[in-house]
Amino acid sequence: MKDLKYVDHNKVVMNPELSAVSTEDSSTYNHICRILVITSGKGGVGKTTATANLGMSIARLGYRVALIDSDIGLRNLDLLLGLENRILYTAIDVLEAGCRLDQALIRDKRWKNLSLLSISKNRQRYNVTRNNMDNLMKSIASLGYHFILIDCPAGIDVGFINAISPAQEALIVTTPEITAIRDADRVAGLLEANGIYNTKLLVNRVRTDMVKRNDMLSVPDVQEMLGIPLLGVIPEDHNVIIATNKGEPLVLNKKLTLSGIAFENAARRLIGKQDFFIDLTTPYKGILQKVKHFLFGIV
Repeated sequence: MKDLKYVDHNKVVMNPELSAVSTEDSSTYNHICRILVITSGKGGVGKTTATANLGMSIARLGYRVALIDSDIGLRNLDLLLGLENRILYTAIDVLEAGCRLDQALIRDKRWKNLSLLSISKNRQRYNVTRNNMDNLMKSIASLGYHFILIDCPAGIDVGFINAISPAQEALIVTTPEITAIRDADRVAGLLEANGIYNTKLLVNRVRTDMVKRNDMLSVPDVQEMLGIPLLGVIPEDHNVIIATNKGEPLVLNKKLTLSGIAFENAARRLIGKQDFFIDLTTPYKGILQKVKHFLFGIV
């Protein structure tokens, strides 16, 4: 795939095989597109769940969001969004000029401003380069997306390096476990080594009962060990499994659980709209107090 040719900071001429919309729509864009990689180092801590729920929440706030499943050969993001049967083309097909970018970008039926791009189906692992990833993200940004969230594969091999290459900022997901925290710390160092300094922390699967019994590290303990600004705290919730099996992000439930509320609050903080955290010990009381404060000025 040929590189994109820059005309100036606000215009880009795209290759024909990457063209997804008309020249009038795609050649100029004056908005800022934030490219954020969601990573952890350790597998199984909830990166993909976080990507799906944060992306859906941001889209529901009115922003155009593209979710990128960069795990080559082991993709799961399509399952969490219920889009697995609609993927006919992937980024590999775009790179090989087998389809246009808009054919590989799958729009969510529930929220049209949310799209998904899978890097591959079941092809060889190392056939995507950093240059490929950079060009793909630039092409997606030129289509008018406000956020690109990259679901990073587990580990710190070439898949990780390719995924973080186009990112401007990062969200590190960890659970309050020593193994996950050590891997998160390693990833934070690698992100800095690759020029990504705007990093935030999402602590997932927190159980307040275990924290009280000193059987689980507290969120302040995790923060102190990693030294990364906190974006959000997500409590343990069996409804995550139910939502995953249904192919619907947790934040779409009509009656939000505590973890769904926590994801929505994290998304609002990510775009700068909200700055308070839920008190997991008395969550609903805390929420009501905040509502009263916003509506009536009551502390």
